[in-house]
Parts: sequence; C-alpha cells; structure tokens
Amino acid sequence: MEDAQRDDTTATEADDLGKSDVSLSDDSQADSPVPRLNQTGTGIKPKALPDPQADLNDPSLYFNRELSHLQFNIRVLEQALDEAHPLLNRLMFLLIFSSNMDEFFEIRVAGLKNQIMMADDGTGADGRGARSVLDEISSVAHDHVDRQYRILNEQLIPAMETRGIRFRRRTTWTKAQREWVYEYFRTEIEPVISPIGLDPSHPFPRLVNKSLNFIVELEGKDAFGREGGLAILPAPRSLPRVIALPKTLCEDGFDEYVFLSSMMHAHAEEVFPGMKVKGCYQFRLTRNADMTVDPEEVSDLASALRGELLARRYGSGVRLEVADNCPEELSDFLVKQFQLESGDLYRVNGPVNLTRMMSVLGTLDRPDLMYRPFTPGLPKSVRKSESLLQAMQEGDILLHHPFQSFVPVEDLLREAALDPDVLAIKQTLYRTGADSPIVNALVEAASNGKEVTVVIELRARFDEADNLALASRLQEAGAIVIYGVMAYKTHAKMMHIVRREKGELRYYAHLGTGNYHSKTAKLYTDYSLMTANPVLCEDVHKVFQQLSGMGRARHIEKLLHAPFTLHERVVEMIEREAAYAKKGNRAHIIVKCNSLTEPKLIQALYRASQAGVECDLIIRGMCCLRPGLPGISENIRVRSIIGRFLEHTRVYHFHNDGKPETWCSSADFMARNMFHRVETCFPLLDKKLAARVRKDLETYLVDNCQSWLLQSDGTYTKQEPGDAAPISAQETLLYAYAARA
Repeated sequence: MEDAQRDDTTATEADDLGKSDVSLSDDSQADSPVPRLNQTGTGIKPKALPDPQADLNDPSLYFNRELSHLQFNIRVLEQALDEAHPLLNRLMFLLIFSSNMDEFFEIRVAGLKNQIMMADDGTGADGRGARSVLDEISSVAHDHVDRQYRILNEQLIPAMETRGIRFRRRTTWTKAQREWVYEYFRTEIEPVISPIGLDPSHPFPRLVNKSLNFIVELEGKDAFGREGGLAILPAPRSLPRVIALPKTLCEDGFDEYVFLSSMMHAHAEEVFPGMKVKGCYQFRLTRNADMTVDPEEVSDLASALRGELLARRYGSGVRLEVADNCPEELSDFLVKQFQLESGDLYRVNGPVNLTRMMSVLGTLDRPDLMYRPFTPGLPKSVRKSESLLQAMQEGDILLHHPFQSFVPVEDLLREAALDPDVLAIKQTLYRTGADSPIVNALVEAASNGKEVTVVIELRARFDEADNLALASRLQEAGAIVIYGVMAYKTHAKMMHIVRREKGELRYYAHLGTGNYHSKTAKLYTDYSLMTANPVLCEDVHKVFQQLSGMGRARHIEKLLHAPFTLHERVVEMIEREAAYAKKGNRAHIIVKCNSLTEPKLIQALYRASQAGVECDLIIRGMCCLRPGLPGISENIRVRSIIGRFLEHTRVYHFHNDGKPETWCSSADFMARNMFHRVETCFPLLDKKLAARVRKDLETYLVDNCQSWLLQSDGTYTKQEPGDAAPISAQETLLYAYAARA
C-alpha cells in the first residue's frame, strides 16, 4: 500500500520494477488481494553500437501510416477469434471491424484516391507513393474482408446457434415464418420502397453513402410496354436491417432473426408485378466522406458545415461491396457506373452492411454471453465529501475511466451550475451530444445567470451534425458559443470554474485525455484531473482567453499547449533523457497514446534509443516508428493493447534521472495534434497521483493476454502467457479501481 504511494524519486527505480507488489488506486481498496505486477524488463543496453552516420530521414526507418492503420483494424478483427472474450462480444469486435473499415475507406482510401486524381506525388516519411499504398491496401483488405465473413459464417453464427441465437436464411424459414415475413413485407416494407427502373428516362440514381441497395434483373413487359431490363431497389433507410421474429414463431429457447435483405429478396417480384425477377443482388457503395472547409473562403463555419454534411452523403465512390453470387456482368456494370476500378470491388458472403447487425446486441437479454457488468469506483476523497469543490480544495483528484466513474465530472459541473457563488464556467466540447448531463448542466448554469462560455469544435469528424445541434441548444439557453480558431481544431479537454470565496475569486479546473461524453467514458480508457491548483487553473484560464479573444500567445506556466509549446517541449524531454543515458545514468521513457506518426518525434525517440534510453511505447493504433533496428531502435519496444475497452489515455512518462515527470494529454504523437490543433498536456504535480499513473503504465507493460508487440518488419505478435501467470492489464485495473459488487 505504501509502495503505491511512495515518492519514487530515487535512482533505485530500476530495482523496484522487477518486483511484484500491490499497487492500488487508493486506500479504499487496501484489502484487495490482487497484485498490480510490476515486472517491466529493465537494464537494456545497446546490442550494437549506435550508428552515428545513420540518416534518420531514411524512408526505410518508417512504416506507412495508412497500412499501419489497416493493421490496427486487423487486430480488432482478431478479437472475434479470441475465446477469452464472451461470444456476443466476439461478434461485437467483428462488427467494429466493419465500422472501422467503413471509416478507413471513407477517409483514408478516399484521401489516397484524391491524391492520385490530383497527380500529387507527395509522400510521407516512408517514401511510398499513393498508388503503391493503395494497391497494398486493396490486397490486404480483400484478404481480411473474406476472412471476416468466414469467421462470421463458420464460427460465430454456428456458435450462437448452439447458445439459442439463430439467424434464419430464406431457405430455412418455416411455413409460419414465411407467412409472417410476407405480412411484414406487405405492411412495413413495400409501402416505403421506391423501385427505379433503368432506362433513358430513368438514369442510374444517386445513391446515399453506405446505403443498402439491390440490382434486379427483370424479364417481361411492364404496364407501359417497356421491355424488362435492370432496376435498382433501395432498401428503406428507416427500417432495421435485422428483424426479430415473434417468440411464437421461434423454436423453444431460441431468439431468431431475419435480415431485411432476405425479406426484400424473397418478395422482389411483389415490387415488379407481372415481371419475372431473374436475379436480385444486394450491393453497397462507400463514398468519400471527408469534409474540407477552406478557412479563407468561409465567413460562417456553421453554415459551411451544414452544406458539407449534405455533400458527404454523395461524395465520389471509393468501394463497392456486392453479394458474392452477383453475375460478373452486373458487378462490372456497377463498377463502371460508379467510376471505380476492379480492385475497388469486394464480393461478400453475407449482408453487405454488417455494421447494422450491432442492433442485435441491444435487443438480446443474454448476460451470460456478454462481459460481466461492473460498477465504476470512486476515490475516497469524492465519496467522503458532500461538495466536489471542497474536495478539490483539499487536493487534486484523479479519475481513471471507465474503471472509475465519470459521474464526478458531471457532478462538478452540476454543482457549479447551482452554486450561487460561482460566477463563470468555461468548457471545451468536441464529442458530447446535444442531450447529455454535461450539456444539461451548462444549460442550467446559463439559465441561472452565470457567464457560460463554450468552445465547440464543430469539425469533430462524423459528429458535425450533433455539434451543430449542441451549439444551437446552448445559444438558445444564453450561453456564449465559440467555434474555436478556424485553422486549428480545438481538441483540448478543459473546464474552468470561477467562484467568489471570501471576497476573492478562486479558480477550479478539470483537464482530461478524453471527451466529455458519458457513454464513451464507459467504453474508453481516459484520465480526468480535477484540480484547484492555482498555477494550473490560471494556465487553463489563459488558454480559454486565447481561444475566445485575439492577441499574441500568452505565457503559460505549467501546461504544454499545442500548437505553441507542446511539440518542442516533448522533444526536449526526450533529448533530456538521452543526455542522462549518455552519462551512464538510467534513462526510461514510457509513452502511451493512440497513434505515433510525427517524424520529428520518431527521430527524437531513435536518437534516445541510440543513446541507450529504454523506450516503452504503448501505441494502440497507427505507429510509423520501426522498432528493433540494430544501432537505431533496438531499445524501443512498441505494444498495442486491444481489449474490452478502447485504450484512449495519452500519457508521457520520463524517468528524468530519478526525478520522474508524468504528463497526461489530449494529444497523440501526430503532426495534426502537435501543429494543427489546440491541445493541452498537463503535469501530475501530486507525486502520489503521478506514481499511481506510472504503476498503471507498468501494468500495461506486463500484459500477456491482450498485448501485441510490433516487430521490425511491421507485423504484430500476440503475447501469450505460456508458463507465466496470465496478466490482463484491463482486468487488473478493473479489479483495482472498480467498486465491489
């Protein structure tokens, strides 16, 4: 227990890392028997002399970011095969892979296609051209999409059937089920569908991005004497893609479902009376969904984004998915119609819109097939105090979501909204939703006459519409709404509260690594710092002043602030660690973030490795750094943790010659975060809290259940316990922090 709270400022840290000790979130869990194992390998020495002549700009030292992103999606797909996950969660991972791939094509592949179209020969640090990357993406994506459907059809669907969950194909419908399906089609589907015959007066329709459609071959003459040919049958977007059969029609003990696509296929001739349907094949087009707003041509960002949201639905095509039994002449016709290449065609053995199967998980009451529920914990200081503002006066509060509750963050804002001594509240919002406890509290505060200023980033990708609605609601309540700085997305997570106490103004602040979103706080790992530290709070105040007003960059005491000081200071701290290593002192860097792509940061880490610094990088997604290269990066280890929760914390830890510094941030190690966004990075000044976060990081470093190690050739190797005790970082943290059931 005391070990968890020790200062840890001596050079003996290396000795402690090899021991197993108990490190708990706070003293309320002191009776927990579960150890937080700290077995991080230490004492790495260069196996080869550092190469002083090495050109750190050499493209061979970098992985391509788009291909690295694709590898992350594949690691998500791998979870569908991991029997350590409950069955329905394995299905969820498979569907998340579909959702991730949709966005990958909408943004990443679309960007490469635009680059080729514009004859842009620019390359990234890896030196690869857009055509080369696009060709490799096509090859890898085709292989793994095929694999995805094999996993679904050959493993998950049969496994679910053994547990009483069945997806009925048309060929297996009972007579009673066929009758029910026909009635459902007649009353729910047929009245809202609009078939489109293709002829000179009916050109090929403009189909919405990712919508389910059918291409239908017809034979015969219609009422106007037109010869049959081809027709397009769009599926109603308002209808569910998977429909539960009534219990009275299900086999005893079963939950049974049918696909909307099966219903429409079975009754296609009802839509074309008197015509013979020779073939009916589902397809789906993925379009470019990226949005570009030129800051020099926009006077009203909100209006410009509303126009772009409409355009997103009809961007240029980037991928075509068709049923695998679709005749080649029809798939070729569609490829040509959408101006695609043959490599953009994906034949699938199942529904083309798998992501919509996610609705099934919300209808099933099968806790035996899902992760066990838990109650997020609360720090002792929060549980004991009736006022969060008072608790913050007594010391900083650090929450680790989702293992610890996000509710105190909401309660802090709610308390401030009701407190008559609170004068002003400022908040940044990136992904929140118009109807959330955070927004409700801000609306209430504005209604109570407090000065409420909200910096909303409208351009949070795929949340633009929600953010526009959010802005309108806050403005109607009397809050001042600011859209940040036009050329820089506001990605920082900050809250600032001004309160009058004993005739003077006192500041309170919240800083986080994740969004103010109560739902994602249950699914994403993030840190929240609630502080009344005068220096940190003053820094937050200055950042808000800079966002809402104009003027030169202000001096900020403790916070690091992108696009001004963050990148430069992180490089300096990496170089400081390298300087200690060159003197023969122990040097260690731990970085945990979502992506590592920025070349200058990668080069700083290469130089640190060459100097003998141990570099442990926990990078969930894209990583362009190539570890394990003799004389370059052999002291760097990169791992990715994929599990029940989406790893989202951004933490930078530096040993600093026995005077460790631990920073939490809203920023990843990417160029966009360092140079094109407003970000904050805050130090953990409370030594007990900093030591606790270091223990959390060490727990990730010994994970042998959900950890994937990046190899120097770009592949990832899943870590296995072997003869050692299995250690899941997320399960360990869940046990340490979450409340006892």
